[in-house]
Amino acid sequence: MRAMVLHGHGGPEALTLESNFPDPECGPNDVIVRVRSTSLNYHDIFTRNGMPGIKIQMPMICGLDVAGDIAEIGSEVTDWKVGDRVLIDPRNRVEGGLVGETIHGGLAEYCRAPTHQLVKIPDGVTHDQASSLPVAYGTAHRMMVTIGKVAEGEKVLILGASGGVGTGALLLAKMAGAEVVVCASSEEKMNKLKELGADHAMTYMDNEFHKGVYGLYGKPGRRGFEGGVNMVVNFTGGETWVPSLRALKRGGRMLTCGATAGYDPKTDIRFIWTFELQLLGSNSWEREDLVQLMDYIQAGGMNPVIDKALPLSEAAEGIRLLEDREVFGKVVINP
Repeated sequence: MRAMVLHGHGGPEALTLESNFPDPECGPNDVIVRVRSTSLNYHDIFTRNGMPGIKIQMPMICGLDVAGDIAEIGSEVTDWKVGDRVLIDPRNRVEGGLVGETIHGGLAEYCRAPTHQLVKIPDGVTHDQASSLPVAYGTAHRMMVTIGKVAEGEKVLILGASGGVGTGALLLAKMAGAEVVVCASSEEKMNKLKELGADHAMTYMDNEFHKGVYGLYGKPGRRGFEGGVNMVVNFTGGETWVPSLRALKRGGRMLTCGATAGYDPKTDIRFIWTFELQLLGSNSWEREDLVQLMDYIQAGGMNPVIDKALPLSEAAEGIRLLEDREVFGKVVINP
C-alpha cells in the first residue's frame, strides 16, 4: 500500500512516501479500514521530531485521527461489516497504545484497528468532518463541556483560538450561548475567528491581553463579582499564564489541556486566593465526546473548521504548515 513513513526522527524530510509498504494484517477481533481521511495534529509533529522519554518503534506511520470504510473484518467480528463508515478512536483503552505513535496510523491507504476502537459515522457526517474530531474537537468538548461546563451568558476568553482545539472551543462556547473573546497572532486570523462567531478578537498585546479584557468588561473586583471573564481557555502556558489569571473575574475558572508554550510557567498564586479562582485540567477525550460531536454535526449545530485537504503525497507539507502556524483550523489528508 502507499504510506507516508517515518524511519527516524527529524524535520519534514524524515517522512518518506512509499508505494509498497506492507498492508496491515487483520487479527480475529480487528478490522482493516480503507482510509478516506486523516486529520493532522501537533502530536504528529512531536512524533516526527521525537519526544523525551517516549521511544517510537520505527518505521512508523503517523496520523492519529482516522476515518474511512471497513475493507476487511476479522474472523470473530460480528457487529461490523465491510463497507461500514467508521472513525477510529486513536486511544486503545484496552491493550494500550496510540494510533500514529505506537500503532501505525492513518497516513496510509489502510489502517488496522480493533473493533473496540471503532465509532460509527452517522449519515450526514463526512469522512473529513469525522477525522477532524478526536484529538482537537474531542479534547475541546471534554474541556469546555464535560469539565468546564460552559454556560449561556458567560464571558469566555480563548487563547490560541485559530488552531484545531481553539476553533473547537470557540464553536462549543457559542453553541452554549457564551460571549467569546479570542486571541490570535494576526489580523487575518482574528477576522476569520469573528466570521466563526467570536464576539471580540485581539492579539496577545505583548502578553498584556488582560488589559484588552479590562477594556471590554472592566477590571476584576476583589470583593464584588464585576469585571473580567468567567472562563479563560489556556493550553499555551508559558508567559500567558499570569495574564490569564489576571483576566478572570472573582470565582472565574481557568481551563487547560496542554502547554504548547511551556509547562512550567511563572505564576502568582495571590490571584488564585484573592479572586477565588478555579484551575481545571482536562486530559484528552472519551468515546462519548466523539459520539456527541458527531451528533452535533448531523443535527447541523456544528461544522469543524477545515483549512486544507491535501493528498497523501503532501502530508509532510501539511505537518510543516501546522508546525509553522500557517493553518486556520484543521488540515486533513485524503490518501
